[in-house]
Amino acid sequence: MPNDLADLALDLTRDYPRSPRALFAGYVIAGRVLDKLRAVLNRTAGEYEYNCGLDRIFLEFAGIDADDFKDFVATGATDEEVADWIRSKAKAHSRPEIAAWNFTLKCRRISELPPDRQAWVQDYLLANVKPELQERVIFNFDLLDAEEGRMG
Repeated sequence: MPNDLADLALDLTRDYPRSPRALFAGYVIAGRVLDKLRAVLNRTAGEYEYNCGLDRIFLEFAGIDADDFKDFVATGATDEEVADWIRSKAKAHSRPEIAAWNFTLKCRRISELPPDRQAWVQDYLLANVKPELQERVIFNFDLLDAEEGRMG
């Protein structure tokens, strides 16, 4: 029997989705994508969007169609069911390939981004991240973790 999506969805006007670093079904970003999608479907996403650039990085690597993922999640599938679905639908990658992809994303420094993206990050930091945390934002995922209160 399907679960009620409203019971599974976060209210992203009050809470934050998972860190992009958190592994879900073996992938970084995936749990965050799921949290945002459930909130979008439940109309509790606030400023968060599904299928944004970061989401597409995961979906493209895994070879998962954004609409197919949305349709499955809309059934009220639990985390475990979604993880199983991802594993069954994802493009075949070896465990070392997935680990390398995960670490490439987790360890990508802001200084490795294109200059225009670095300028955007700098402006974003000043506007959205506490001054005492700004100097600690080194990796790309740090930006979201700092803004969402996961850097203490």
